[in-house]
Amino acid sequence: MAQPQDSSLFEQLATINDPRIERTKRHKLIDILVIAVLATICAAESYPDIEEFGIDKEEWLRTFLELPHGIPSHDTFRRVFILINGEEFQQVFFSWIQGIAELSLGEIVAVDGKHLKGSKKKEQTVNEGLRVVSAWAEKNRVVLGQVKCAEKSNEITAIPELLRILSLQGCIVTIDAMGCQKEIVKQIVSQEADYCISLKGNQGNLHKDVADYFTWAEEIAFRGIKYDYCATVEKGHGRIEVRRCWVTEDVDWLAQKGDWVGLQSIVMVEAERTVNGKEPSCERRYFISSLAADAKESLRAVRSHWRIENSLHWVLDVAFREDACQIKAENGASNIALLRHIALNLLNKEKSCKRGVKGKMLKAGRNQTYLLKVLNI
Repeated sequence: MAQPQDSSLFEQLATINDPRIERTKRHKLIDILVIAVLATICAAESYPDIEEFGIDKEEWLRTFLELPHGIPSHDTFRRVFILINGEEFQQVFFSWIQGIAELSLGEIVAVDGKHLKGSKKKEQTVNEGLRVVSAWAEKNRVVLGQVKCAEKSNEITAIPELLRILSLQGCIVTIDAMGCQKEIVKQIVSQEADYCISLKGNQGNLHKDVADYFTWAEEIAFRGIKYDYCATVEKGHGRIEVRRCWVTEDVDWLAQKGDWVGLQSIVMVEAERTVNGKEPSCERRYFISSLAADAKESLRAVRSHWRIENSLHWVLDVAFREDACQIKAENGASNIALLRHIALNLLNKEKSCKRGVKGKMLKAGRNQTYLLKVLNI
């Protein structure tokens, strides 16, 4: 039986336990999983799309899959992805990604949540439905893992669960204000990583204290304060964006310092944007960090975190149409979300085609040789 060029992924998928009872195992689980991965790479958005892909490519698929009873129906794909143990699927994903993504010292690992809007059931409110927390490696441009938020819960409980399965040694973990929690910070440090975490009003007076400190420091022109500063300017499409960053290790005055393991510096980032010569807008944000007072490094961490919106969330919505996906069953929705992460990682790793992710998906659907190249990472 001929094998696709990337056997490592399929070898990992083959370790997943088949959740079906014996009498319903008409199609091999590995066949179902491989077809689903390939179809998702080629822009399939639903179970019927996956079935249609299999029907169109059946002759080719038979060169490396057994398909004893032909192509599974869309109902079979739906039933299997609802039944597959999500934690086991996640562990398989994690084992595979460890083999293709080598995290270097100082790699930014951005952790953020995304609401799968299409998963909302009729009886749920507009803000309900499945929410998934993902970890994105900025330099490698891959998803490192995902964990779904428990029903009636939020990201605070999902983030520690996700961090625990990641190898973070030497990395810089960035999280928005939702993840500004003492236990989360403690866990990051215990895994030998650094952190740079956004502040808002969810930690008592911490945000106010840090904001007041920088206001006072500006008033005295930072006289007598050891700090570092940098600024960047970007121009394009009628916009001028100036970012300024101040960071200091003067944190002994913080009453809460002892509660935050590894806290070494506080950071202020000011973003000033001018569009088409109009009155500029200005926003200031504040962060706590285990990093030393290096403004360029702190600004890199802050900026890299928000790139998860463009590099991951935006791509999932635009190229994979994730928000339009109407899969409602929670386990099915999270497993299909993981399927999209597999496809995105494979497409990002393929460098010969200079088009964006959507262009690569369409090319893979047309060209089986290129589809195999996407798998050959």
